[in-house]
Amino acid sequence: MTGATSGAVTTGAATTGAATVHLVPHTHWDREWYEPFQRFRLRLVDLLDEVLEWAEADRRFRFTLDGQMAAVDDYLEVRGENRDRIAALVRRGQLAVGPWQILLDEFLVSGENIIRNLELGRARADELGGAMPVGYLPDEFGHCAQMPQILAAAGFAHACLWRGVPASVDGHAFRWVAPNGSAVRVEYLVGGYGNAASLFADPARFAQRAAALESQLRPLFGAEPALAMYGTDHSAPVRSLVGLVAGLAEDGGPVQMEITTLGDYIAGRDAGANGIPVVRGELRSHAAANILPGVLSVRPHLKQAMARAERMVERYAEPLAALWSPTWPQRFLDMAWWRLVDASGHDSVTGCGVDETAVQVFARISEAEQLGQAVRDRVVGAIGRGVPRDAVVVVNPSAVDRTDLVTLDLEVPAEWSAVALEQADGTAAPAQVESSTPALLHEERMEAAALPTFFPRIHGRELFGLEIVTWAVHADEHLLQFDLARHGGEVPFDPDALRAEVAATAVEGTWTIRLRAQERRVITGLVTVPALGWSSARAVPAPAPRHVSVKHPVQAQDRTLDNGLVRLTVQDDGTLRIVATDGTVLDGVGRIVDGGDRGDTYNYAPPASDTVLDAPRTVEVAAPDGGPLRSAITVQRSYSWPAAMDWERDRRSDACEPASVSMRVELRAGEPFVRLELAIDNRSADHRVRLHVPMARPASASHAEGQLAVVERGLTAEGGDRLGAHSAGTAPSGEHPLPTFPAHGFVDAGGAGLLLTQACEYELVDGELALTVLRCTGQISRNVHPYREEPAGPQIPTPQAQMIGTTTVSLAVLPHGGDWVEAGLVGAGERYRHPLHATPGHDLPGGPLESHAGLAAEGAVLTSVRRRDGMLEARLVAQSPDPVTAVLRGPFDAARTVDLCGLPVRDLLVVDGRLELPLRPWEIATVRLGERRGAR
Repeated sequence: MTGATSGAVTTGAATTGAATVHLVPHTHWDREWYEPFQRFRLRLVDLLDEVLEWAEADRRFRFTLDGQMAAVDDYLEVRGENRDRIAALVRRGQLAVGPWQILLDEFLVSGENIIRNLELGRARADELGGAMPVGYLPDEFGHCAQMPQILAAAGFAHACLWRGVPASVDGHAFRWVAPNGSAVRVEYLVGGYGNAASLFADPARFAQRAAALESQLRPLFGAEPALAMYGTDHSAPVRSLVGLVAGLAEDGGPVQMEITTLGDYIAGRDAGANGIPVVRGELRSHAAANILPGVLSVRPHLKQAMARAERMVERYAEPLAALWSPTWPQRFLDMAWWRLVDASGHDSVTGCGVDETAVQVFARISEAEQLGQAVRDRVVGAIGRGVPRDAVVVVNPSAVDRTDLVTLDLEVPAEWSAVALEQADGTAAPAQVESSTPALLHEERMEAAALPTFFPRIHGRELFGLEIVTWAVHADEHLLQFDLARHGGEVPFDPDALRAEVAATAVEGTWTIRLRAQERRVITGLVTVPALGWSSARAVPAPAPRHVSVKHPVQAQDRTLDNGLVRLTVQDDGTLRIVATDGTVLDGVGRIVDGGDRGDTYNYAPPASDTVLDAPRTVEVAAPDGGPLRSAITVQRSYSWPAAMDWERDRRSDACEPASVSMRVELRAGEPFVRLELAIDNRSADHRVRLHVPMARPASASHAEGQLAVVERGLTAEGGDRLGAHSAGTAPSGEHPLPTFPAHGFVDAGGAGLLLTQACEYELVDGELALTVLRCTGQISRNVHPYREEPAGPQIPTPQAQMIGTTTVSLAVLPHGGDWVEAGLVGAGERYRHPLHATPGHDLPGGPLESHAGLAAEGAVLTSVRRRDGMLEARLVAQSPDPVTAVLRGPFDAARTVDLCGLPVRDLLVVDGRLELPLRPWEIATVRLGERRGAR
């Protein structure tokens, strides 16, 4: 891999027999946190102005710029004239940059977001001379299981990190192994990324401090040079650094110190060294450092927005453009990805900053989603120009063929008593009418002389969001009538003729202006669409409401919905009893449990005397609607929750506020899961609300889909020994090891599978899965915290993090026997989170219906499809504990696997647009595909 290196500079003659400490001057730059981005940027510019000056003045000076290119880009946006100065220092080995674009949170974003972050950072660093050859992750709040595989596939042999390391690691290095067996050597930042931050606090005692630091680190490093990280959050090195270090050698003291970059220090370590501990999978131990798990649940709207935007860009905009657009919208997609990556920062999407930071992060994520929507809509709109306007085009974001529901707003003749959806193969699929719009759209009365004031409402032929088909002036009725439709037809509209007719006819009296529209109906119907392809369908009259049979139709009766795969009943307390066809029973699904939270954005903590409430004051259950394709019941529960914390008594207040939880329970034909949509109206502060799902059977572990892997977790979390040391020379963590864990795609335990639409926090509690749906807190960090011994940041108010107002949460519950693999939770989650997308056609009506396949994948999960270097690129993940054979089918005649840098690995055999690729369990594979001519 590329990377600038130069030998570390010893600032003075080596002292025979002296112990060696490699000093890495650096800063940890939180881009936005307890101050918004632009305020921090001003400080960044000042810091880097000084660093460039010092480095150019003294070639012995070295600086490591936090492993993230965002700091460089933010600086150069202000000081663009200094680009060449930075590049010269990078090439000379004095300044280490990259490899990340931003230091992310690994559990609150998708796996593809992590990969693109590294890709963007590497590319930017290479433009300036090369990225630091270390997967530097100094402050992330734990590390996902697949990170070693991602780093190894990008050419990294080393990582460097601090948080989440288990107690079994008793030295400064370990081998970190991903679920597929890929491994990197990890340089463990013992004591954190600022273990030498105070080294120069008292220049007069620098030699003594250096000796004390070396003595503290030596038991961990043995005969190897010790790593001393001189820097901390938003810090600049002292000007006297080089001179003080040089003085150690001149004085002939017991410590030899070398100023170096982190990359140069790591370059001297043996990536294949034996005899170091081996750690497998994710790093979420509290043993030696705080992992601050409360960030998983604070400000949930940020997590929702991130997941929604990622899905829009990753699963709709990018693959649809890659497969169906004649031009590749590179710049728009780049802008979307830059915003997603920028928002992934470990103080950004986490929500642990001031309110102003959260507002800016939300806006950035929203822009990414809007860019993705724009690309998607342009691609699908272009397809729609070739589809009859009495039909719709439906696209499938999944890499498997799907027959699924779409909801359409269509113009349907009033005389049709029932509606079906005609498919491209000539068959008709069932549909159900959700609602109707009457033909009379608008009517008003106006004096004849005032009629010309109505005409400015007409724009071209558009009126009230529709198009004018015909108009008529009825003098005998004093009536001006417009007939409107979505498409105005082929006869041109002449506004001058309209004005002239009105002027000649409407000369006196009171007139009626009447707007009629073709009757519209919102219908839900089944459409079959090929993998990553599109089909067209049109509404047709059905001879009877049930003229086409529905597989596993939904039957609704009183408080029960049943589709033959799963049966749910709303109980008197508002919870659900859900029974699967295999006999699995989940009884009490959806219980809402509210308890106090006297913690902060980083860590939950209950009051000393907590009040936990789960019984609603009232329960109202609406009659079921819809069927047979889908039916829903709305459950409305009201509560009285304590208004806030009583800080003097460390308990919740006696005063209460009303609260309500509306839960829409939906069952669809053919789906083995129940969809839940919650709207929580909250008026209370300092509390946590969890949704409980009882398990069908006891479980000693949970399985959660995260970043390109499914992780198994037990019932407890590893903590540190508060009375002694975690290992020689280190202090134990002062954080309570609360066993709350992250889940990104699903969480499963004891036959209860929860399909998620966002990153969530969960815990196994007394035979139930408890999912945090709302956590309200009023401080970034609290100086006194019962679950954490030291502050995690400044004590600054965060009133918007109290989440006063309405919070929505969507998930689905899948009861099952067997494990998560046998239950097909990966495929169920794919179907749940990625609905078919439909848009109207625009061509002449009555034309033929069509269906076209894109790219299909079997045996592995397709997580990315894009264009890169003139080829289609697909990323596959073996989401399985067993080896699989991935099969790709599509418009290609050549293929090869590449690493995450795009370098070829091996050619693949393609036969008739089909390839097979054996994959190890959890292996990530990137494949470049050569398209057949005329394929699109």
